[in-house]
Amino acid sequence: MTTRLCPRALLLCSAAIFTTHAAQAQQVTALDPITVDSKRAVQTGTATAETVVDAEEIGDRQAGTIAELVDSAPGVNLVNGGSPVGSGINIRGFGASGTYGSDQKVGIKFGGATKGSEELYRIGTQLFTDPFLFREAVVKRGMGGTFQYGSGYFGGLILLEPIHASDLTMGEDGVKIRQTLQYGTNGDGIASSTTAALQHGPLEVLGNFTYRREGITVDGAGNDRSAEGYALPSWLVNGRLTFGESDAHQLSLMLSHTQTDETDVPYDTFGTSGGTFGNVDRQTDDKTAVLRYDYAAPDNDLVNLRLELAYSDQKIDQEYVPGSSPAAPPGGFPVVNADHRYQTTTLSARNLARFDMGATDHALTFGAEYIHKERLDAASAPGGTDRRFAVFAENAIDFRNGLTVTPELRYETQEIGGDAYATYTNDALMGGVSARYAFGGSGVAILGGVWYNENLPILDDLGTPLYMTRPEKAVNYEAGIAYDGADLFAEGDALAVKLVGYVTEVTDVTSYSGIEAVDLKGLELEAAYSTASGYYIDLNANIARGTGNPGRASESHWAGIPADQIRLTLGRKWEETLDLSWEIVADAEMTRAATPSDGSVVHNLRTTYRPQQGAWKGTEWRIGVENLFDLEYTPHLATRPAEGRNIKFTVSTVF
Repeated sequence: MTTRLCPRALLLCSAAIFTTHAAQAQQVTALDPITVDSKRAVQTGTATAETVVDAEEIGDRQAGTIAELVDSAPGVNLVNGGSPVGSGINIRGFGASGTYGSDQKVGIKFGGATKGSEELYRIGTQLFTDPFLFREAVVKRGMGGTFQYGSGYFGGLILLEPIHASDLTMGEDGVKIRQTLQYGTNGDGIASSTTAALQHGPLEVLGNFTYRREGITVDGAGNDRSAEGYALPSWLVNGRLTFGESDAHQLSLMLSHTQTDETDVPYDTFGTSGGTFGNVDRQTDDKTAVLRYDYAAPDNDLVNLRLELAYSDQKIDQEYVPGSSPAAPPGGFPVVNADHRYQTTTLSARNLARFDMGATDHALTFGAEYIHKERLDAASAPGGTDRRFAVFAENAIDFRNGLTVTPELRYETQEIGGDAYATYTNDALMGGVSARYAFGGSGVAILGGVWYNENLPILDDLGTPLYMTRPEKAVNYEAGIAYDGADLFAEGDALAVKLVGYVTEVTDVTSYSGIEAVDLKGLELEAAYSTASGYYIDLNANIARGTGNPGRASESHWAGIPADQIRLTLGRKWEETLDLSWEIVADAEMTRAATPSDGSVVHNLRTTYRPQQGAWKGTEWRIGVENLFDLEYTPHLATRPAEGRNIKFTVSTVF
């Protein structure tokens, strides 16, 4: 049994709880929220590092994968991209690499269901769900705000919220249908998304079918980026029934299914082995089901209950294509013929209680969850079962004087083993605290936090007994400043800025060969500015540094660190009718790595036109040009060149 907690985090959590009674309240004047009318709202009101990609931006980016949706957030980078096969998500140096699609330190939740595989060798992140199925993507960078959802998320967490019928019906009875068609010139990519929504009184039902297909894309030099394209059909059904006094009860069910079928494609989706492993026929099947019950007591702020049962089934079948590798034995390497299947069931209960205590207001979330994960025994990877039980709590304490303190705790137990392996037990107590203080009326706020987390052993390491009782441990420190202001340079303008610095220290490392400790640090900037006449600016920047085995003779630059990046968007909106923007993504030359990369400056153009009257009212027309100047470049962390110029056309209408 292993139970550890960072003393700093525990003391800070305790201090935050016990000092609430002694705090002296100071009445502050509530100000109207300041809204910057740009591409994305900066989350200046939170103490943690968080980015929200809403439905409008999801449509605006015309992304082909979930990874392409979130990589515009600072600290988030892609290991390859443009295809659901062979791509991965990296947050603050953790997540995907050129060897594995995941290191278990970046979490992904789809409507409450846990997604993502373990360490599949040279296969990208198994997140194939289509972007058209979502209304919102929340990216939590670092550990703050993640303890409700799981353990071990050293890099961060992505929360994906599926679309609902009311997103189309706007809460009115009737039937609405939204049809979206998309075409991309690079690889002749096409996508069709059909969504039907029914609302009848308290009942909402939505159905979506999306078909996405892409041929072989080329880089800026005109070279093929893959041996074959892909086809990706997806469907989703999302229903919700509201009932009871004051509509206090809600019962909802979501079902989703995505699959892809590839023939005679390289086993190594990252393309780093030079074809040593040969080709495979690979079928990937992803199923998700979430049953949810919500109860908000009409006259009692102490009861806002959610019960949730979630199931995720991810299956990968692959078979070696004979003769495709001169280095392989006649039947192919075992890893190439390995079939994989992950089935994860999660049962959770959580309650949000709002109450006053002396001079403080509280929003206390507490709950428990049971996680049952099964992995198929494959020719190259051990199968087994990982059972976990956890209790958690998070309390946002408002001192009514501009100060908000949020302690978090999670206690998790684990039993893990397989038919051919021993059974191991572990437990961990994790937590931290964040704080935000707003200087009343100035628009300025300071923020910070410290958290301790553990990444419990995974099924992939069952063959290494030492690792099965050695959770990886990490401490994350953050500090930052935020600002909201209006009427600064001209009447009607607005500005929002958030700058966060972080330090992450990881010990007892088991995920990376030859590495026992990792030190990371970085700065993340998000800013948005708009004028009354419709002009706007969005600015994101990320600077990160990191070492493995810090302070030792074997110290080296951390391989997961991305290049320094600035992302600038200049645009103008004509109310709801027209939005024109120019995005510039500049990556610095990266020399702090075993494999250096050149710098690059990529330009993207986007246009959205929404007629407000006439026959085309309710229709959206989008034109996007990605990599405008057809630059030939390979982003740092990627294992193959980026896509060359791609002109995308999208039309969407609701009737």
